[in-house]
Amino acid sequence: MDHSKAPSKKYMTLDQGESVQAMYVWVDGTGENLRCKTKTLNMEPMTPEDLPIWNFDGSSTYQAEGCNSDVYLHPVALFRDPFRQGKNKLVLCETYQFNHKPTKTNTRKSCLDVMETELVENAHPWFGIEQEYTLLDKDGHPLGWPKGGFPGPQGPYYCAVGTGNVFGRDVVEAHYRACLYAGVKIAGTNAEVMPAQWEYQVGPCEGIDMGDHLWISRFILHRVAEDFGIKVTFDPKPIPGDWNGAGAHTNYSTQAMREEGGMKHIYDAIEKLSNKHDYHIRMYDPNEGEDNKRRLTGHHETSSIDNFSHGVANRGASVRIPRQCAEDGKGYLEDRRPSSNCDPYRVTEAIVRTTLLGN
Repeated sequence: MDHSKAPSKKYMTLDQGESVQAMYVWVDGTGENLRCKTKTLNMEPMTPEDLPIWNFDGSSTYQAEGCNSDVYLHPVALFRDPFRQGKNKLVLCETYQFNHKPTKTNTRKSCLDVMETELVENAHPWFGIEQEYTLLDKDGHPLGWPKGGFPGPQGPYYCAVGTGNVFGRDVVEAHYRACLYAGVKIAGTNAEVMPAQWEYQVGPCEGIDMGDHLWISRFILHRVAEDFGIKVTFDPKPIPGDWNGAGAHTNYSTQAMREEGGMKHIYDAIEKLSNKHDYHIRMYDPNEGEDNKRRLTGHHETSSIDNFSHGVANRGASVRIPRQCAEDGKGYLEDRRPSSNCDPYRVTEAIVRTTLLGN
């Protein structure tokens, strides 16, 4: 832990009276990074609508020019603040330009418009995203790796236990508990194939909630790691060579898929996804597929970026049907193409557009 922060703990026990601290959180102009600022309120908000619209200097976040820099923050989702605790809140926000149009990286607005169509709402789309990430020392070197060298080859690290097999479990456990406190629908966690790489799962979430919960879980992870003096990277291929990359495998189902006879609807969805492979590759990382080129090589439990494939229990396919779902004849599919740094709003919108709206 970063012991330089230890003295601040005594101040966090001070009575804050009736005031509430609301930390506004938003996606900046990179489409990958998060920013935050805090506002004092005189009452505890119960819904996003209880919070005022705010603004920030968009010229410092790649979202506006200096001559017209104000960008609006619209509160859209509310979570308990695991760092300040008490009545304090984390407030996920959409960003809007001076003309009240969404900023380029406000992909939530388009996603919400799709999720609120009658056809989609009636289908009750559920999502679960498996968020992989890598922990780094302050110098950017993977946590626990020998300086100037490499650990032993992959094999003993996945779901591992024991010194020398896992690195950074304190961060993982703190993040897990902080997400539970905040109200994030975190479903589990495990060590991944590459040492210092981890995964947590968020879901099931219906519709727009998937993006909201994943973005705030990423914010919490960065904030927890900050307390430990450790960096987090969502780069989909942080270490070149014979090491696993990092993805955000996306589990998806509709009500029809979850009911008896659902396998037919799963295969129908897979057929539609196969016909829009290039579109989904563009939507599945923030750089229109360029990031995923380093990861989707057909090796290290990935499919080729150039070809669509599917199979039961096949982790080398674009889309996997879990073995249990195949046996039950219903359930969900897993799209393994999204990169670890994907925008969950773009991913879930693309899946719904292709499988339910046919566009």
